[in-house]
Amino acid sequence: MAVERTLSIIKPDATRRNLTGKINQRFEDKGLRIIAQKRLALSRAQAEQFYAVHRERGFFNDLVKFMTSGPVVVQVLEGDNAVAANREIMGATNPANAAPGTIRKDFAESIEANSVHGSDSADNARAEIAFFFSGIELCP
Repeated sequence: MAVERTLSIIKPDATRRNLTGKINQRFEDKGLRIIAQKRLALSRAQAEQFYAVHRERGFFNDLVKFMTSGPVVVQVLEGDNAVAANREIMGATNPANAAPGTIRKDFAESIEANSVHGSDSADNARAEIAFFFSGIELCP
């Protein structure tokens, strides 16, 4: 198995409900290590830049508004096949389609307020991690 890194964001709906510890426990219980973490408030410009790939989609403005509505926890997870492992732990984007026991099934409020973001590929993980963290902030 390949040791990988992936970006995870605990979204405003989850931080508002003090779910950070419970969500992190899910990652750790499945063998992922948190090697960097910080709580921050995204500015509109930061959220627009991070989600620029979705700029032409109808939900872009709502997504930016939501992601700037409260604090988020950005973190780097490391472990065997971390990208796929994280996506399995999170569950489907739409919580109605998520498997029982996944973060989104258990904690999401809606398809938008679905508690977590995770990188969808190793290439995107590298870019997303670099967006939020410098190399010196990663503690393997």
